[in-house]
Amino acid sequence: MDFRPILVVVGKLLAILGLAMGFPVLADLMANHRDWQVFLMCAGGTVFIGVMLVLTNHTKTSTISVRQAFMVTALAWLVLSAFAALPFYFSDLDISYTDAFFEAMSGITTTGSTIMVALEHAPPGILLWRSLLQWLGGIGIVVMAISVLPILQVGGMQLFRMEFADSSEKIFPRVNQITVSISVLYFFLTLTCAGLYFLVGMPWFDAINHAMTTVATGGYSTKDVSIGSFNSAAIDSTATLFMILGSLPFLLFFQMVRGHGRSLFQDDQVKWFFAILAFFVALVIWLLIVGENWPFWTALRHGMFNVVSVMTGTGYATMDYGTWGAFAMPIFFLLMFVGGCAGSTTCGIKVFRFQVLFETMRVQIRKLQQPHGVFLPYYNGKPMQESVTESVTSFFFIYISFFGVISLLLGILGLDFITATSAAASAIGNVGPGLGPIIGPAGNFSSLPDMAKWVLAFGMLLGRLEFFTILILLAPHFWKN
Repeated sequence: MDFRPILVVVGKLLAILGLAMGFPVLADLMANHRDWQVFLMCAGGTVFIGVMLVLTNHTKTSTISVRQAFMVTALAWLVLSAFAALPFYFSDLDISYTDAFFEAMSGITTTGSTIMVALEHAPPGILLWRSLLQWLGGIGIVVMAISVLPILQVGGMQLFRMEFADSSEKIFPRVNQITVSISVLYFFLTLTCAGLYFLVGMPWFDAINHAMTTVATGGYSTKDVSIGSFNSAAIDSTATLFMILGSLPFLLFFQMVRGHGRSLFQDDQVKWFFAILAFFVALVIWLLIVGENWPFWTALRHGMFNVVSVMTGTGYATMDYGTWGAFAMPIFFLLMFVGGCAGSTTCGIKVFRFQVLFETMRVQIRKLQQPHGVFLPYYNGKPMQESVTESVTSFFFIYISFFGVISLLLGILGLDFITATSAAASAIGNVGPGLGPIIGPAGNFSSLPDMAKWVLAFGMLLGRLEFFTILILLAPHFWKN
């Protein structure tokens, strides 16, 4: 394999990451905090290595093969996380590199799990850096889901293969155009979200940080108790709206901007997303009213916010939903697996895969009823290829298998059942908080053993890259010419 194009892409991404470190430099300088020196040194080193990789591996060809695409996708997320951890490690936080890497991986994968405490007293540069990592990770996820995964045919993503995709083992002939268009839309949504946060009473610094992590469905906050610290129904409503927008396919937003106004509302995946969301919101509201004797409007506000937050993998919280009764725990546990739409910033299993499995089940039932009949599964009114159902079925098997393996590993490392299983679900679903008193909405991951943090960081990477992107690298045949 020719590694030069791979290293060029990684180098460019490192240079962008290093330039992004300039924003925390300014934030700490304005606050007269000495961590600006840490960010400046890390930025210089990251940009230098990135530019060096680009210059020393420059080639005439601008195309990347499918094998190289698998490699660059996995390597980029690992290398970026390793460098993004440096400011955390060298800052005044006084944390180990394990904690720093965990925080960086959680940020870039938009998971939202954190080891940090006393966020209200943290340097502004660190808070901004956490938000920037999730914001950059969010746009990276959208571009990857639109331009990379459909070509690699990972987990049924070939359903969303675009018309311009080249079928001759060369990919991304228009990836730059797609990236620019989606980035502009992503930036506009973030700016709008920040403006609304500020208008409804959130301080400007908090508004900027929360806007980046809301649209990215990441969930990092500047407060220990997350959005709940503001105790504002208007802020909760704004967050709910933009978490939902971040969970919808960005390509459909792009088509709406280009004049196809009904494309978003005609998409079956979007309809399923809202149907699932409405069901669980109604269920939780009923639970709070009947089981906890809450007033309707209070149940609507907190129930809707927290259901949207967990299902979309954002991980914000207005309060500890683990205290909402025994029935609430399994509801939120199941929501960790759902996720949003393909082509959004969310992770999890994603709604379209549930649609594919439902259609496959429906066809199998009809075949049992009429053995000689011919029935085809459909998606968005079009028949699905057999390769799609095979990919989705394989994805489900791998997803559940790794959930079990990570849960067992965490149990071996001494975590209790609820903490181990919810941490595993949270990591591979990129949700953020788990369940229980240790890693629930009112806790964090700082008290976990170092080995558990490495296991969870690997789980975050697996979930973010849809498993097969990493697993294929372990196959001997992949490395043969």
